[in-house]
Amino acid sequence: MLRSLIGAAALLFVASAAQAGPVLDRVRQNNTVRCGVGGSLAGFSLPDSRGQWHGLDVDYCRAVATAVLGDPTRVTFVPVTLQTRFTALSSGEIDILSRDTVITYSRDVNLGITFVGVNFYTGTGVMVRRASGVTRMDQLDGATICASQGGSNLPEVADFLRARNRPFTPLTFDRFAIVLEAFLAGRCDAVTAGAADLAGAVSVQVTNPRDYMVLPEVLSRDPYGPAVARGDAEWFSIARWTLFALIEAEERGVTRANAREMARTATDPALKRLLGTEDNLGGMLGLPRDWVVKVVEAVGNYGEVYDRNFGPDTPINLPRGQNNVVSRGGLHYGMPFR
Repeated sequence: MLRSLIGAAALLFVASAAQAGPVLDRVRQNNTVRCGVGGSLAGFSLPDSRGQWHGLDVDYCRAVATAVLGDPTRVTFVPVTLQTRFTALSSGEIDILSRDTVITYSRDVNLGITFVGVNFYTGTGVMVRRASGVTRMDQLDGATICASQGGSNLPEVADFLRARNRPFTPLTFDRFAIVLEAFLAGRCDAVTAGAADLAGAVSVQVTNPRDYMVLPEVLSRDPYGPAVARGDAEWFSIARWTLFALIEAEERGVTRANAREMARTATDPALKRLLGTEDNLGGMLGLPRDWVVKVVEAVGNYGEVYDRNFGPDTPINLPRGQNNVVSRGGLHYGMPFR
């Protein structure tokens, strides 16, 4: 009798948890995930000459679309600026924000949005011309510094320079593409953004990258993460656990090439739960049992996503460092699938 009651309670919980909220309903009705991206940074989100989108933030949205709609192409990429990104999310213009955005206390608690987790670790950096002779940030005395409006990087640089009594002049624009153009045109002596953002810009979007250098100091610890609007717990959970699934898949050796075979042959209970062959964890979110397999088949695990966009075979070639998984000395690890 007790076992029957427990089983009934479990079924009731699954049915309740799988009930779609307003954003999830809208995504399914529209048959697309409207993904807010930056659209101007190599490595994170940038369309190529054919209009095809590439980047770590782009691949995350494709993973979410695969989880919910079963198709990684069911994404509508919506470029949003640093100033408009949170309004676009909270107003429902986009369904998810995946745009090299730093997770901060005030953003998470005061804007009607919720961050789903960390998908990239970096910090504030500064890029200069090699010919300037500047090799350290404290040499930026009296410099004009270009930055994006609404970002956290310029305040970090301002705190650093003011603490050392180094005056500077800020010059801001609403999009990083314009910021970079202004710097390359000589309108400012330095440009600030995330250190990884600058590495991508100088290696891909600059015709003569050897003429520029990213200074060695990293001024902050900036965890980037996707975000969703509050008010749809199911949508939040899908966004969150899709990110964890990509990381957990790498930790457990599940790749784009072997995901389906590992699901068939796995004997480890934890791996079987992740891949849907033991327990129906997907059902708690209204997703197929094998949703993680489909996600990894579509975009790869987190390491494959990183390497495709920042790895040694890309012009950026940014060492993973803290963006590795914990078992390889990094900071990323997924939550338990149980």
